[in-house]
Amino acid sequence: MSSVKVAVRVRPFNAREKGRNAVSIIAMEGKTTSIYRPKAVATDQPKTFSFDYSYWSQTGPEDPNFANQEQVYNDIGKEMLEHAFEGYNVCIFAYGQTGSGKSYTMMGMGTREEEGIIPRTCLEMFERMDGNEDSNLTYSVEVSYMEIYCERVKDLLNPKSKGNLRVREHPVLGPYVESLAKLAVTTFGNIKSLMDEGNKARTVASTNMNAVSSRSHAVFTIILTQKKRDTLTELISEKVSKISLVDLAGSERAKDTGAEGKRLQEGAKINQSLTTLGKVIHSLAEQASSAAKKKKKGEKSFVPYRDSVLTWLLRENLGGNSRTCMLAALSPADINYEETLSTLRYADRAKQIVCAAVVNEDPNAKLIRQLKEEVKKLHFLIKAEGLEAKVASFDLHYVPTGGGGAPDTPGTLKAVEKLKEAERLMAELNMTWEEKLKKTEAIQKEREEALAEMGIALQDQEGRAVGVMQPKKTPHLVNLNEDPLMSECLLYYIKDGTTKAGSGGDIQLNGEFILEKHCTFVNGNGVVSIVPNPDSQTFVNGRPDS
Repeated sequence: MSSVKVAVRVRPFNAREKGRNAVSIIAMEGKTTSIYRPKAVATDQPKTFSFDYSYWSQTGPEDPNFANQEQVYNDIGKEMLEHAFEGYNVCIFAYGQTGSGKSYTMMGMGTREEEGIIPRTCLEMFERMDGNEDSNLTYSVEVSYMEIYCERVKDLLNPKSKGNLRVREHPVLGPYVESLAKLAVTTFGNIKSLMDEGNKARTVASTNMNAVSSRSHAVFTIILTQKKRDTLTELISEKVSKISLVDLAGSERAKDTGAEGKRLQEGAKINQSLTTLGKVIHSLAEQASSAAKKKKKGEKSFVPYRDSVLTWLLRENLGGNSRTCMLAALSPADINYEETLSTLRYADRAKQIVCAAVVNEDPNAKLIRQLKEEVKKLHFLIKAEGLEAKVASFDLHYVPTGGGGAPDTPGTLKAVEKLKEAERLMAELNMTWEEKLKKTEAIQKEREEALAEMGIALQDQEGRAVGVMQPKKTPHLVNLNEDPLMSECLLYYIKDGTTKAGSGGDIQLNGEFILEKHCTFVNGNGVVSIVPNPDSQTFVNGRPDS
């Protein structure tokens, strides 16, 4: 049994806060964080909280108390990675107000010094595996990347994902996302490329709080498998660890963000899931407090995991089989007092949660056996309904043994659906490493083809990464974004002839003012002209095009 570790980090003032002459209300000393009420009188006492780590990042590196990206990773990331190699599930999730620095702490910026917890964890993991000198020990790594946007789950690594994957519950697996791609990776370069592509696919929009605001929860999962051969018995033992790295969408107040229409609805969904997360943390803290007081069994408070997709999927990481760390990001500004105080209270509650993490040894063999038993029972049940399998695969369909129409009872349909899913899971678990690599290559090819259909290239014509060297001859557009991670990372090639741009064009654009047919590019002999839709807002070099 171990408590959730909690760290808080305060960032520097941003441009919005400087523009409003904000005053700092945060003070840190050792592990203690204090918050002062704005315009407090001399007799007012600050509210003080104690955490595992309190990181002061409001000033610059010249401050001896300044906590940089490396220090945060060394304290949190290294420990969690060590637990993963021991065979435990681990989770790091960042919580805080919109624009408080969550994405910076988790992902970081482009330079090596400013890389966040996620890329540093991946790099050190592969360095440790590459340095392995034990011939009896082998490693394999798979990754998945999903976003939860307006309570819908989208696979960020699979171009076929339409943004509404189903969340299921399995008695052994627990909550999982049906058909979420788990891609095999063999180098840090592989995993970094997938991270970059996933980040570019995330739903990002602007609010008054933050010019580049992540509007979705992002969950990057690494599955680390360690196989060790016993030289005496020749038996192979296996440990499977799941590393969940979660960048939550920012909490915010609608009146502060200036959100309207779709942005306002997004904010409501985000706040709904974060409110549910707060309720879950509160319930788990109450349970831990009750256990400490030796409350009777059966009097545990109800934990509303299923009230949101986010908490349902994070169930194991919150009070279950996981070593978990919460990183709360804070704004230092007095104008954000209420949100910052709320974040500190969230973090203070989370300290009380107790997780029951165990080493995950040989789960696949046990799971495959249980799935086989489940398939056998379901086959028997379906046969009792007068049906027989036509094709023995998880794409199978069923026909009556007598040749008539299939019984359409809810029980039969449910049994067939459960059987298909059980056989799909079993086929996935039985895949060899070579098969997983082939599947990864196939999805990579599909992703590149899907992007090419939209006129987007992730590499230039000579195979180099976009942003490093751009093609000099082929006319093209490059995306711009205030976030360096998102800027100049996509190329839109202007092909010979006509290329339509808009929400439904050859070049697909999203945004509040983007029309279905926004404008047209005409490329004749390398000379490109733009023809705007009369109702569109189209600018060339910052000037309206007419």
